[in-house]
Amino acid sequence: MGEIWFGYDKRLDRAVAVKFIRIDRLPDGKPDKELTQRFVRESRITARLEHPGVPTVYDCGSHGEDLYLVMQLVEGCSLSDLLDEIREDGEIPVAWAAAIAAQVCSVLGAAHARSLVHRDLKPGNLMLCRDGSVKVLDFGVAAALSSTETKLTRTGVAVGTPEYMAPEQAAAGTIGPQTDLYSLGVVLDEMLAKNNQFKGETALASMRNHTDRAPQPLRTRGRDVPEGLERLILRLLAKNPAHRPASADEVYTRLLDFCDDLPPFPGYVDLTPRHPLRMYASVVGRIASPRATPVEALPEPARSPAPSVTKIHPNDIALARTRAEALRAESRFSQAAEVLAGVVEMGTRTLGARHPQVIEVRIELADVLFFGGDYRRAAPEFGTLAADLAEREGPEGDLVLRCRLMEANCHAAVGETGLALAQLARLLDDERRFGVDEDRILELRRQIGLLELGSGNRSQARRTLGGLLPDLERHYGPHHPNVQKVREVLNGLGGER
Repeated sequence: MGEIWFGYDKRLDRAVAVKFIRIDRLPDGKPDKELTQRFVRESRITARLEHPGVPTVYDCGSHGEDLYLVMQLVEGCSLSDLLDEIREDGEIPVAWAAAIAAQVCSVLGAAHARSLVHRDLKPGNLMLCRDGSVKVLDFGVAAALSSTETKLTRTGVAVGTPEYMAPEQAAAGTIGPQTDLYSLGVVLDEMLAKNNQFKGETALASMRNHTDRAPQPLRTRGRDVPEGLERLILRLLAKNPAHRPASADEVYTRLLDFCDDLPPFPGYVDLTPRHPLRMYASVVGRIASPRATPVEALPEPARSPAPSVTKIHPNDIALARTRAEALRAESRFSQAAEVLAGVVEMGTRTLGARHPQVIEVRIELADVLFFGGDYRRAAPEFGTLAADLAEREGPEGDLVLRCRLMEANCHAAVGETGLALAQLARLLDDERRFGVDEDRILELRRQIGLLELGSGNRSQARRTLGGLLPDLERHYGPHHPNVQKVREVLNGLGGER
């Protein structure tokens, strides 16, 4: 995706890492301005992910026609380099492979709780530091490089690394928390077997292997590992996202059983007993231990008095919306959401949730949360908006239908595919009944087909997209980009051409 430069922050007198991002250009040779804006937005979202396993982001921007990130300089060995070094002579101890994966799960758990999906988890994005800690690199980069609308590049190839790409990501560009868990399963399997069993001679062959080839258990490939760990890896490598573990937290808990006694790992981990990080972590780790003070024994915290209800003035709403719009224009979505949420709370108390001005601010808040990547907060906002607007405008109103679509998109974005599909199916039935224009109906059918494919239901996706293709050809003509995209997906499924 780019290259890393060593840099020096002259103002704060510290070494930093500067990552320049390689970007596509438009057909006229000019850089893609939309991609630049998306990169800045995703960088800001990622910078809010505060976790010891994620390098701190200090700055981002553009230099000439290049995009860059300035971040914490991490010293250690990338997992890809480690694998290259041990591949010929040696192996990664089982306990260390489990410990590395468990630390990655800790990062993923925090990220997924904030609706962040890495999308490109691979050995090159994992750094084993000398103190034994693991850093997960490049959060947000794959998200910035993929289209927010289709999750596909212009060539129709899902953004990511084919050798580590989940089947739903390879086939339909669909991503969610289970996408990261699959990639982690590939990495963990490779750490123990010393080779990636899905790697093909070409990128396309690798992607096909992920969608079509059944994973082989480690113990049939010559690596003696605990049976429970082997079962966990096979669950992570399930083709259907619904058959993988429910969360990164669940995987973390399971991995702890296999990394109780970490052996020496000379050359990679410094086992100095009183290493400052391990001293610090040892104390923090006791917080959840049985010896720690039970939560119920702690004194009840003092409660703040309830805020007094004050009358909100229309000018207050207008000023807040203007300020939020300025923040949104700078991709400062979290600040914009904070401004709008405050006005919504006060307006709801004084004017009511269905007051026209409050409704307008609620719509803006839901949109800001969505574009800022906070899908878990955005989903209920869109859901309650749809219900309230239906009371005012009737169920066939454009805003009602849009809010229902956005709520489903939020659920899809966080990996709640079954719920998203159920909502989209109901929406499709209603839009047909209400006589919505055909362009919207066709796009909704395409979205449903791709989501079905991403959920692992290939046969249903083939039926949905196979039925859609002739309707697309009739409406747009055989050479329209939408027609070609659906035809490409069907070709990959062995369906109608």
